[in-house]
Amino acid sequence: MPVTIKDIRKAARQIKGQVVRTPSVPSAALSEMTGAEVVLKLENLQHTSSFKPRGALVKLLSLSAAEMKAGVVAASAGNHAQGVAWHARNLGIPATVFMPENTPFTKVGRTQSLGAKVELAGSDLSEAKTHANNFAYANEMAFVHPYDDDKIIAGQGTVGLEMLQDDDDLDALIIPIGGGGLIAGSAIAAKAINRKIKIYGVEAKAYPSMRNILKGKKTKAGGQTIAEGIAVKDPGELTRPIVKKLVSDLLLVDETALEEAVQVYLETQRLVVEGAGAASLAALMKNRKLFKGKKVGLVVSGGNIDSRLMSSVLMRGLVNNGRMVRLRIAISDTPGALATVTGLIAECGGNIVEVYHQRMFQDIPVKQADLDAVIETRDASHVKKIIACLNKAGYDTRRLGSTSTS
Repeated sequence: MPVTIKDIRKAARQIKGQVVRTPSVPSAALSEMTGAEVVLKLENLQHTSSFKPRGALVKLLSLSAAEMKAGVVAASAGNHAQGVAWHARNLGIPATVFMPENTPFTKVGRTQSLGAKVELAGSDLSEAKTHANNFAYANEMAFVHPYDDDKIIAGQGTVGLEMLQDDDDLDALIIPIGGGGLIAGSAIAAKAINRKIKIYGVEAKAYPSMRNILKGKKTKAGGQTIAEGIAVKDPGELTRPIVKKLVSDLLLVDETALEEAVQVYLETQRLVVEGAGAASLAALMKNRKLFKGKKVGLVVSGGNIDSRLMSSVLMRGLVNNGRMVRLRIAISDTPGALATVTGLIAECGGNIVEVYHQRMFQDIPVKQADLDAVIETRDASHVKKIIACLNKAGYDTRRLGSTSTS
């Protein structure tokens, strides 16, 4: 293997004091929810809110004085960019980072605030990486690869090293996979300490790239995902054989599962976690039987989520859980009808957030109005109670904008 436990221990010494030694925290709430004994590795508490500064620092420290003076180039969806920018600034190294054009504003702004020059190029990480490589070659600058580099793998492997130092009796680790640097390094470290531990990788269903390669699948990789940090079409050449040898299985999670995991982290743990960082929890929640009764470490790999996206995820979560619902209620277009309906909703314990009248369209009788009410509720059963109450009172009511069959 290109990286050994000796390399990872050396990397740990190099980054000591320069990278946060993040805690491994047991979660009673998630343990009760999933049936596993859950331990969270909180890499979202790093200076740049992700694990990426670990590998970035190890790589930058390996450069010659001439390479440091010339500057470095990186390609990233955001977290690697910030890791490189953070340590490059601290080491006095000029840094240019190429990011996909659809990178969240939060990650672009933070990268720039850390002193790096940002170039938006390409529709995804693969295209941004091509632009970065060309720029580095043309300007004779060192390219800092986000995952396919032995120094990067060793640095990221300190995550697994710390987890096993804190809990050497873990039965399994669930780790997000983009290019494979984090899971490759962490698997090497974890297996060196505990040979019996099982490692599971997680990919977004839209980007099953590592799974395709290792299992001979031909599923198309591409499209929109909340987990842009692991939206990688071309996994590392160095990481592939490591993952193949040390990882027990590769799990896929869809967008609904990723959104739910982001919401669960915020509501149960009060943790802000990005889509890629929530992938491990999403996999655990979707595979509860596989991990039931086992002590499982989840790598919370990052917390850099756009505020608007976070807001959308939370609101969609309320709708999916039946805690926010939009009802269409047929009422007579007469004085007092609206007050009667809102009073009934209040009596049933619903909280009206927004109200819209529909009375100008031909499919509505002239003496009738459709009332669309957005209502905050306790849960799905509470929604049914409110609908039943309104129907009993003579107001024909139906639920809007839901894929629920209930």
